Amino acid sequence: MNHSADDRGPAAGPGSGLRYRRILLKISGEALLGERQYGVDPAFCSFIARQVGAAVGAGVEVGIVVGGGNIFRGLAAAAKGMDRATGDYMGMLATVMNGLALQDALERVGIATRVMTAIAMNEVAEPYIRRRAIRHLEKGRVTIFVAGTGNPYFTTDTAAALRAVEIGADVLLKATKVDGVYDADPLTHPDARRFARLTYADVLADRLAVLDATAVSLCMENDLPIIVFDLNEPENIRRAALGEQVGTLVHGGGPA
Repeated sequence: MNHSADDRGPAAGPGSGLRYRRILLKISGEALLGERQYGVDPAFCSFIARQVGAAVGAGVEVGIVVGGGNIFRGLAAAAKGMDRATGDYMGMLATVMNGLALQDALERVGIATRVMTAIAMNEVAEPYIRRRAIRHLEKGRVTIFVAGTGNPYFTTDTAAALRAVEIGADVLLKATKVDGVYDADPLTHPDARRFARLTYADVLADRLAVLDATAVSLCMENDLPIIVFDLNEPENIRRAALGEQVGTLVHGGGPA
């Protein structure tokens, strides 16, 4: 993607040799479960914080969008009879709790962090303001975007794509439990084939479980590459930012 000097700041410095200077990391709420059945596992949050810290140490500017499925999932509640909008707002509040947990883990390893929320709650987090978010990133602060888009009926995948485009990220990193995109669930199909690269059109046409269609379409319209990778493998975030082959790359089909 192209960025203005106002958006990105100077190119020189420890991150000048990176493939992706600014990234948006999407983490599901379920990832924060770790070994637990519900809630947040502080040990796994610390593991994520160390990965993010390694990327920041390499000069990467890191934004994070976190889901809330470990605490509350609005769509599941709607399926059981709750009003969908109400359920989605409850899910947004769950993402705020997860964002605060990640902030705590990051600050414990010495990483300056800001939480920005799409729903006003000034005593807990800063309101999301695009230009302020970019400034935090330029100053080397990890910026965690919570409460989704602030609107019901939109997933945190869509929020991740939206925030990535807004802040001028070079790539959207989708953290998962497997090492890329497969033609079938590798946990239940041992012979499933992993893709090294896919186009946006492939993902949409085959309905591959990468991101929801709205998020993929937004990335496609803005030529924002997506890397689907295994969060459980140490150093993957830093390796992806350096341009190493990690997971599955989803892009427009040209040279990448």
